[in-house]
Amino acid sequence: MKIYRYKQNNRISWGILKEDNLYPVKGSIFRRFQVKDNAVPISDVLLLPPVLPTKIVAIAANYKDHAKERGRPVPSEPMLFLKPPSSLIGPNDMIIYPDLSKRVDYEGELAVVMKKKAYMLSEDVPTSSYILGYTCFNDVTARDLQDKDKRFTRGKSFDTFGAIGPCIATDVIPERLKLKTFLNGKLRQSASTGNMIFSVPFLIRYISRIMTLMPGDVISTGTPAGVGPMNPGDRVDVQIEGIGILSNVVMKVR
Repeated sequence: MKIYRYKQNNRISWGILKEDNLYPVKGSIFRRFQVKDNAVPISDVLLLPPVLPTKIVAIAANYKDHAKERGRPVPSEPMLFLKPPSSLIGPNDMIIYPDLSKRVDYEGELAVVMKKKAYMLSEDVPTSSYILGYTCFNDVTARDLQDKDKRFTRGKSFDTFGAIGPCIATDVIPERLKLKTFLNGKLRQSASTGNMIFSVPFLIRYISRIMTLMPGDVISTGTPAGVGPMNPGDRVDVQIEGIGILSNVVMKVR
């Protein structure tokens, strides 16, 4: 099942995709819901970020090849940082190139969307019931500012630096997905999510013992090797098997 959040006639709804039509949802996608019959073609709506989280927990250096290209040691435990919800944009929205930065990078990632509250989960607790599904994420990064600060907050937190979507896929297996990132149609990243150092279940349990995860919260699981700069006018596409393609164009505001 693929869950989309969309706007039509100034009304925001969630819907389930069947072929090329969206069927509106009655009720909460985080609990029990019904699928209505009045379908709308997906081409007739504006797609929005598929979820509105209270927080975005991102994982640094969760692929060995990316840790190597960034000159970092392979971590012995997850390296966490937060991106603000104000950074979120949806499919086809513009990534704004900030005046403060001279290098802005793409980072294609698999993201987890939480279904219910997770707090202090022990090692023997299955995590599948806590997960609503998975989506594509572009952890846009002002690389020069990150390197200058030796911290993540400024370089990761600009408005539009959290591209997410196009949907939440509920039926994929997170350890078996092909992840690819294209810049202007040219392949820049290609990896299997099975190469992550820390798995999705491990990350959920680990994070839940630090902060409470709420329904709709997003965990972005890290990027593989191949990150690189984007420039105004560029298009970046994050493609994940079984989920879809998240496309955004970079622009500079004068």
